Amino acid sequence: MIEQTHKNPFFEQYHTLHETVPFGDFTLADIEEAFVEGIKRDDELIEKITNNPEKPTFDNTIIYREEGKEHYYAVLDKVSTAFYNLMSAETNDEMDALAQKIQPMLTKHANDVRLNPVLFERIKHVHRHHRRLTPEEKVLLEDTYQGLVRSGALLDDEGKEKLRKLTEEAGMLSLQFSQNMLKENKAFQLHITDEEQLDGLPETAREAAAQAAREQEKEGWVFTLDFPSYNPFMTYSTQRELRRQMYMAKNTVACHGNSEDNRGICKRLINLRREIAQLLGYKTYADYVLERRMAGNRKSVYKLLDQLIDAYKPTAIKEVKAIEKYARKTEGKDFRMEPWDFGFYSHKLKLGKYNIDAEMLRPYLELNKVIEGVFGLANRLYGITFRENKDIKVYHPDVKAYEVFDRDGSYLAVFYADFHPRKGKQSGAWMTEYQGQYIDRKGVNVRPHVSVVMNLTKPTDEKPALLTLGEVETFLHEFGHSLHGMFANTRFESLSGTNVRWDFVELPSQFMENYAVEKEFLRTFAFHYQTGEPLPDELIDRIVKSRNFNAAYSCMRQVSFGLLDMAYYTMKEPFDEDIVEFEKKAWAKAMVTEQLPDTCMTVQFSHIMAGGYAAGYYSYKWAEVLDADAFSVFKKHGIFDQKTAQRFRDCILSKGGTEHPMILYKRFRGGEPTIKALLKRNGIKIVND
Repeated sequence: MIEQTHKNPFFEQYHTLHETVPFGDFTLADIEEAFVEGIKRDDELIEKITNNPEKPTFDNTIIYREEGKEHYYAVLDKVSTAFYNLMSAETNDEMDALAQKIQPMLTKHANDVRLNPVLFERIKHVHRHHRRLTPEEKVLLEDTYQGLVRSGALLDDEGKEKLRKLTEEAGMLSLQFSQNMLKENKAFQLHITDEEQLDGLPETAREAAAQAAREQEKEGWVFTLDFPSYNPFMTYSTQRELRRQMYMAKNTVACHGNSEDNRGICKRLINLRREIAQLLGYKTYADYVLERRMAGNRKSVYKLLDQLIDAYKPTAIKEVKAIEKYARKTEGKDFRMEPWDFGFYSHKLKLGKYNIDAEMLRPYLELNKVIEGVFGLANRLYGITFRENKDIKVYHPDVKAYEVFDRDGSYLAVFYADFHPRKGKQSGAWMTEYQGQYIDRKGVNVRPHVSVVMNLTKPTDEKPALLTLGEVETFLHEFGHSLHGMFANTRFESLSGTNVRWDFVELPSQFMENYAVEKEFLRTFAFHYQTGEPLPDELIDRIVKSRNFNAAYSCMRQVSFGLLDMAYYTMKEPFDEDIVEFEKKAWAKAMVTEQLPDTCMTVQFSHIMAGGYAAGYYSYKWAEVLDADAFSVFKKHGIFDQKTAQRFRDCILSKGGTEHPMILYKRFRGGEPTIKALLKRNGIKIVND
């Protein structure tokens, strides 16, 4: 009998339902081989374009590059998407090592394409002499041309060579930053063997910690820096010294002077990005980034941040003073509140004022019911349905795969959901795609494969996964991103779904968070996991009343991150200051609590160091203005109003980046957004409708 030779799955069509990634069918050797071969084939595609003797046209240059990726040329995209998504959700030392090996190859290849003079001359010719184009084609052409210009196409040979070195170094450092973060976060554990040290902790937190200990074959309880473990500990534990240990561990991650210390990496990344921007003719990296954002320039960003400081900071100061007053009333007039006390006493004050607590809600927020509720919301708004299909391969048993069908029953998308923390998984929550939407050369609408990855409370041996309301909001947030991907209906993949200007991408996600405190929505899924009783009206009323508790403080926290981001990336001169000291000065204007000298956010600020939000963290607040304004339309017509939802889908969710986002938003809203709806929602200012 002849032994069958193993075939690399990336070299052929996936023989799976909807062409989903065949997880489990490929090895690390397959991945490495596919990267090498994928780069080779992509080079062949570029050669076909540049060696074409015909006059450059939109079809034979721009379209050929965008639509010409039939299966043979799709290898690099396929393996890159699968590998880097797994690097975030299910990595290990071998994958980390492979990433280190591959990164320089990919950066060199990207530079080879972006700095190819013949390719640029063809694209420049089309840009100057193109025929009549559709609006979407015009956007693609402009994005393609500007993408090359902004990647150094106009530089001389010396400048191009310098840019290559800078981008290659930046790519490696961003990867190293993320790997250090994961290692540092997973390295810390608080191992408790004395039950008295669990005082104050709710049963759910104890059970989760006990299960974590059992999984490691340890006695007692294990607490980690993963959010479902860390947050309840900081909120409920009466053990002040242990809270201090947890807080200091969390806030000194990647700042320990060891091989995983990110301070030097951050400093170098800041300087590299400044050097890249200045090489390309911009004063600062922020100027470079904001040229292609809704905000447009630094002035607009600082205007928003200053508006928020003026509106929210007085209230935030009052909120902090109220918590400090409560703590002194409880502990004595000489009590000095430290940062590891804030969550504990804030929770106590909220409980006293509103008689509401995250643990009161957990029994009503069982994960499977929450899933039904979120899917039901999408069905009620847009008519889509989700059907779990266990024949679709997944990369971990925690992951669920669903087929998604549109209102008319037609296939819409594949949706993956990865809910719980584990070793090898980055902290936080995010949405990504394994395949973007586009219309191929035969006119077939290739539908997307969308994934949301979170770190929600795990089930234990005693209980199913019972969530906090905050975790439900996280789910809704990432689900909003996924709707943006699933409803995509554009011709070109590079303009579909979440491929929009960065300060617009958070609108669909933050919009969905509004539903978390709406009684009509909670009524659809919030039932006690044991008795089946619905979440009482009294509890819902308390949720609504407590919604704005510490809202101003939370706003100032986000604004402080935006200020820090802008401080780094508006640098005109080489940055050589102490990261920790600089951080404290940069965000001081928005701070309303004391900052400890040894803690550092920058070294674990993945968004602006390795996650694409450099000079863009303000986007969350920018989009919050939009989401509050947009949801006010739903509040006016009914939060489940299908006509309003269809308009939101048609004007925004399905359009991707095919038009300027303000044009899309105004088409939905009928006018430009204002900050009024956000202030009203947060109780900062009463605005008449």
